[in-house]
Amino acid sequence: MTNLNNLTISEARDKLKSKEISSLELTNSCLSAIDAADALGAFVHKTPELAIEQAQRADERLKKENAPDLCGIPLGIKDLFCTKGVESQAGSRILENFKPEYESTVSQNLLDNGTVMLGKLNMDEFAMGSSNETSIYRNAINPWKIDDRELTPGGSSGGSAAAVAANLCLAATGTDTGGSIRQPAAFTGIVGVKPTYGRCSRWGIIAFASSLDQAGPMTKTVRDGAIMLEAMAGNDPKDSTSANIEVPNFEAMLTGDIKGKRIGIPKEYRLDAMPSEIEKLWSDGTEMLRQAGAKIENISLPHTKYALPAYYVIAPAEASSNLARYDGVRYGRRAALSSADGINEMYEKTRAEGFGPEVKRRVMIGTYVLSAGFYDAYYNRARRVRALIKRDFDEVFADGVDAILTPTTPSAAFGLGEMSDADPVQMYLNDVFTVTVNLAGLPGVSVPAGVDKSGLPLGLQVIGRPWEEGDMLNIAYSLEQSVGFSSKPSKWW
Repeated sequence: MTNLNNLTISEARDKLKSKEISSLELTNSCLSAIDAADALGAFVHKTPELAIEQAQRADERLKKENAPDLCGIPLGIKDLFCTKGVESQAGSRILENFKPEYESTVSQNLLDNGTVMLGKLNMDEFAMGSSNETSIYRNAINPWKIDDRELTPGGSSGGSAAAVAANLCLAATGTDTGGSIRQPAAFTGIVGVKPTYGRCSRWGIIAFASSLDQAGPMTKTVRDGAIMLEAMAGNDPKDSTSANIEVPNFEAMLTGDIKGKRIGIPKEYRLDAMPSEIEKLWSDGTEMLRQAGAKIENISLPHTKYALPAYYVIAPAEASSNLARYDGVRYGRRAALSSADGINEMYEKTRAEGFGPEVKRRVMIGTYVLSAGFYDAYYNRARRVRALIKRDFDEVFADGVDAILTPTTPSAAFGLGEMSDADPVQMYLNDVFTVTVNLAGLPGVSVPAGVDKSGLPLGLQVIGRPWEEGDMLNIAYSLEQSVGFSSKPSKWW
């Protein structure tokens, strides 16, 4: 069989268990696709020897009964996850050649389920970006293309999105701090799941903003997202924010039956100058859920308009604290020094050389809002706004709303270079529909729901109740079935 890399997880699982294909065949198909797709810049550290070894072990495991659903499935891992003995740089020069002596909990959970790691995926530096253009590697490129115009795959999980959309792997891990799974998923026509904060362990994931970061799957279908999330999730005593809550069988909850479900449509998400095609996409998705038996209700989340400024105070503040550990002393890059340089000069030179412009910008913003004269004016005020945003969601869910439907992004993928030299705030506006979910610690999923006038994919976002990923994914599954999205990028790479 050829083009096995085009399979979904659920399709490959069934073929592997029926012995129709082997993990080694599946893995070799992905490795060939990766080698042929260097133009996309999705994979930044390839691990073919390791992948073949893991595939062979998976085939031995598949010969026995009761192999896990993900056994033998080849995945890509975002460069933010620490992987034992494999470069883990977070897309940054300051961590060049860093090979951890340990495995992140999430990637270890996947390995325990028999998955195959194909390599590490491109990303914005320290997950700070919405276009993959802050990566120290060359930026990843969206497989979807208009004429000769290269498009962003989104960020920060741009490499993960590009790899899944181009069928270089069957699925990938991502992380979401303000939309970094859902926005790239929408831009590339795939499914991206951001779980409830605490559902997946953060241990071994290089930190950006610790109260916001959450790992999740990026897949070709909602069913694949459910299968992969179950394997990734679980309580971890090494992470104090990891919830000791049972992980259900998310795939078993995908019945498609949403009769009687109450779906909220927040009026605050109707932005001024919202493109008509985004408005239509949202309206069409709402009608599809209505036709499937859901009850549509207009709701209000009044503090939504303050979410973006609150996020861009809280996230940089936490980043400035987290990134203080990169000093050139213990690991990673150290600047070349003269004999006259002391420890302070070493710190300054190392960080000046090691961090890119966007990371420096956010660290300086974070340091500023945490300083003695501005702590109350900015950081504490942002924290209070965050509490109000969470309260808005709590009240809506307490009134009986089961999920909320919104657009994922305010537009389709934009061209590389179109925003990188503009006012940074214009780039930050890409997160306008997604940051509320992180601030409130809620689960969210982006589902491909249509294309714009140029034929580029657009996504709709389903926001769920805390810890109700199964219910959220079932609503997303119903939407996916109604939309019947089948568009694929034309292969040009």
